[in-house]
This record gives sequence, structure tokens and C-alpha cells, in this order.
Amino acid sequence: MTSASPELVIFDSDGVLVDSEIIALTVLVQTASEEGISIRVEDAIRSFRGVKMADCVREIEHRLGRRVRDSFIDDVRRATALAFDAELKPIEGIHAALAEIDVPVCVASNGPMSKLTHALGLTKLLEHFEGRIFSAYEVGSWKPDPGLFLHAARTLGVHPSRCVVVEDSLSGVRAAKAAGMKVLGFTGGDSGAERELAEICDDLCHRMSDLPALLRME
Repeated sequence: MTSASPELVIFDSDGVLVDSEIIALTVLVQTASEEGISIRVEDAIRSFRGVKMADCVREIEHRLGRRVRDSFIDDVRRATALAFDAELKPIEGIHAALAEIDVPVCVASNGPMSKLTHALGLTKLLEHFEGRIFSAYEVGSWKPDPGLFLHAARTLGVHPSRCVVVEDSLSGVRAAKAAGMKVLGFTGGDSGAERELAEICDDLCHRMSDLPALLRME
């Protein structure tokens, strides 16, 4: 995939490290239903995966024709945290993959830091990334803007061209490409995601057990 091994592997969190997307989007859909709007989870996946919360709320308000309650985002965050406590699991194979990867790794996510550390802690992944977790809320730049990825690379002293990003959303892939980084699209075996990501990613990763070998390919 690359002309030489990368010097930094940047992971998205939701759907890449932790199996959180269906949980979080189900909570968002349920909270939206309390406002009087019906959204299917499948529609939420297409519309909201990898999208910052403020933009999700804007779209919900557009469909609703009015503003949501002031506590909407706080209610979503609170309910999501409780759902994570009950249901969250790591992506299958990620612990073994991280044990095999022998270059530095970090996390760069659109989520707030509290959500990231909570999710990574619950799934026993925090030790792999502690001190190298980058939140869009702290940087002030959300995917698909490349600023978050560029900040992570700059902070860790790696040129963007020597970074590989592992992403499952179009917004994340676009951010990585705009930052001048190689991108592995993680499909998790989802044929729909495969079709979507194949067009713009440098390569695809269908299972985390495949990731170390893909990173070593020259």
C-alpha cells in the first residue's frame, strides 16, 4: 500500500476501535423521536456516521422544521454513555492487531475527549493510546476538515505523507486525503461500506486481523 512502512498510524475511534456506531446512532434516533421526528437507524448511519454532533442536530432540526430542546445534545451524550456502559465492545481483532503493529499509533476523532476516554477505557484500549488521543473539540477542527489529522501528525512529529489513517466514514477519509495522508478504509465486512470507501481509499481493510500485514506492504 505504501512505498515504505508508515511512521504513524492514526485511528478513528467509533466503528474502527470500538463497536459504538450502532449504539450511538440508536440513542440519537431515540432522542430525536422524543422531539417528534422518526428516523430509521439505517438512515442515521447514512446521514450521520462520522459527522460532528452539531451538524447532526442541524439536520434533525431541518427535518423537524424547528429547533430541538436546549438539553438535546446533553441528553444524547448522557444516554450514549449509559448505553456504552451496558453494551460497548472493542472491534473484533483490534487488541491483537495493536499488539502486532510496531510503529506509533494515535486516535483522532470528532468526538469529545470525555466520550473517547470513556469508550477506550471500557474496552481496555486506553493503555494503547493514552497521551496520544486527539479530539476535534480540543483542536477546534472537525472532519472532513483536515485540521485534526494535521494537528495529530504535527504534535507527534511525523510528516503527513508518512501517516496512514484507518477510517470507516467518508468524512474521515476526506479529511485524511485532504491532509495528504494514506487512508485504509475499514469496512468491517459491510458490503455497503466497501462500495462506498473503495472509490476514495488507498486500500481497504475488511478485518482488523488483516491490518498489520496491510501496514507492512510495500
